[in-house]
Amino acid sequence: MLTQEKHLPMPKVKLSKKLVESAAAGDGDEVFWDTALPGFGLRVKSSGSKSYVVQYRNRQTGRSRRKTIGQHGPLMTLYQAREIARGYLADALRGGDPVMEAQARRKAKSMRDLADDYMTNHALPKKRPRSAAMDRSLLDRVVLPAFGRQSVDEVSHKDIQRLHNSLRDTPYQANRVLALLSKMFELAIRWGLRGDNPVKGVPRFAEEKRYRWLSDNELDRLREALDAHPNQRAANAIRLQLLTGARTGEVLTSQWSDFDLDRGVWVKPSHHTKQKRTEHLPLSAATVALLRSIAHGRTDDSPFVFPGRKPGHPIKDLKRFWTSVTSTAGLKDYRLHDNRHTHASHLVSSGHSLPIVGRLLGHTNPMTTQRYAHLADDPLRQAAEVMGQKLTNTEKK
Repeated sequence: MLTQEKHLPMPKVKLSKKLVESAAAGDGDEVFWDTALPGFGLRVKSSGSKSYVVQYRNRQTGRSRRKTIGQHGPLMTLYQAREIARGYLADALRGGDPVMEAQARRKAKSMRDLADDYMTNHALPKKRPRSAAMDRSLLDRVVLPAFGRQSVDEVSHKDIQRLHNSLRDTPYQANRVLALLSKMFELAIRWGLRGDNPVKGVPRFAEEKRYRWLSDNELDRLREALDAHPNQRAANAIRLQLLTGARTGEVLTSQWSDFDLDRGVWVKPSHHTKQKRTEHLPLSAATVALLRSIAHGRTDDSPFVFPGRKPGHPIKDLKRFWTSVTSTAGLKDYRLHDNRHTHASHLVSSGHSLPIVGRLLGHTNPMTTQRYAHLADDPLRQAAEVMGQKLTNTEKK
C-alpha cells in the first residue's frame, strides 16, 4: 500500500497497473507522479476514488496548470491516460495551454445558441413571418439534430458537406439548409464567434425549375370550380391572385386601407412584400369590380379584405380549399403559387413586354421575368402568319 504523510512531498513512482490498483491515500488527497512521464500522475482521494491528472507550466505566463484527464476504471486505463497526458504535455511544450483551451470551449457558444441568436436578432425582426417560420422548422428538423451540441467554431466544411449530401433525395430542402447555414455563419463571423464560413465552397444540388401555368381550357375549369365552391371568401382570394399576379401572402394579408378603388391602385406595404419595399400596383376594371363586390358583402368591420375565423386576423392559409378546388377542376400538379405564373404567362403571350410584366409582378431582377421569354414569340408568330395567309389566299385565287 502506498501512502503519504501530510505535508510531505508528493511521491514519485513508476506507475504500473498493479501500483494503480493498490494505491491508497491517507487523511487527504494524494498524487503519485509518474517517473516514466514527468507531469503525469494518479490522484487518489481519501474516499478511494482514483483519477489521472497532468501538470505543466504555461510557457507564456509561467503559471503551473493541472488538468484532470479522467477517472480510473474500465473506460480509462493507465495506458489510455498516459497517451492522453503525452498529447497534453506536447501541446504545452509547443506553447499551448490545454486547461485554458478547455475553459474556452466550455464558454464557447453552441450551434443551438447561434440558432437562437439568429432567430432573435435576424430572422424574426428582418424576414417575413412565413420565411422566419420556415427557418425555424429547418433548424429544428435538420440543423440542430446534426450540430446542436457542437460549438460554433467546431463545425467544419466536411461536416456541412456530409449533412448536405445526406439530403440529396430532397435537393430543394438541402439547398435551403445550405443557404440558412451560410447566413448563420456569416453572422457568426460578424459577431466574433469564428473567423470563416465553413459553408463556402459546398456546391449546391441542381434544381429543376418547374413553371406550371394554366391553358385557356384549364383556366375555364378553375373558374367554374371556384364559382361552384361554397367558400366564396376563399374563392375571391384566388380570383384576386389570378387578376393581379400577387403572392398568396400579399393577398391574404391585404387590408381595405391598402386599396384606392377610385384610382384603381393597390398600395402594397413594404412589410408585406418579398422585396421589403412599398409597391403601387394598378388594378384592372375587373379587379376593382371584384373588390367592390367583396366590400358590398361585408358583414363585419375587419380591416382585412379576407378576414379569418379568429377576430382581428386574416385567413391563415388556403391549403385545404385549394386541394378541393384543383381536384374538382381536374388540375394535377398545380400549386397555389402557380397562379402567379398563370397571370404572367397570359400577359406575355398576349403581347405585353417582359419589363412591363416584371414590374406588375414586383420583380427587381429582370432575369426572374426571363423565364417567360419563350411565350413572347406567340404574338410575333401570329403577326408573321399575316402575310403568309394573304399570299396563300392570293395564290388560291
